[in-house]
Amino acid sequence: MTITNADMTAQVSWLKNDVINFEAKSGSGHTITIDSKQELGARPMELILMGLGACASYDVVSILQKSRQNVSDVRCEVSAKRADSVPAVFTDIHLHFIVEGIDIKESQVAKAIELSATKYCSASKMLADGGVNITHDYHITGA
Repeated sequence: MTITNADMTAQVSWLKNDVINFEAKSGSGHTITIDSKQELGARPMELILMGLGACASYDVVSILQKSRQNVSDVRCEVSAKRADSVPAVFTDIHLHFIVEGIDIKESQVAKAIELSATKYCSASKMLADGGVNITHDYHITGA
């Protein structure tokens, strides 16, 4: 099998201890512990939320920098609701962005979040197309 730049790989290995947890290694060589009990690592569904938050935040920072906004910090607080039945998929996810900087234009922040949600964030697009209701809001603070 030939791997292209668009392809990604990962390997997940059971750690075989008293609990069921895993070590995951990305194709780029980074390692993370995954644990259903939250004793040694994040739960798998938490990783999905963290990935979504990181994907969207990357877009927002990049777009704000390209629009010459003096951004000093961007945080994304992600919260979600899951279905009551198995599989307990996400039904609703909310991303709250806290953007910090000097003279940040609200219209630029709103535009950056909208572009991320509708055009650039692969994680958001994949989850939304799968039926997850994803909402966003933001708060701007001075540096």
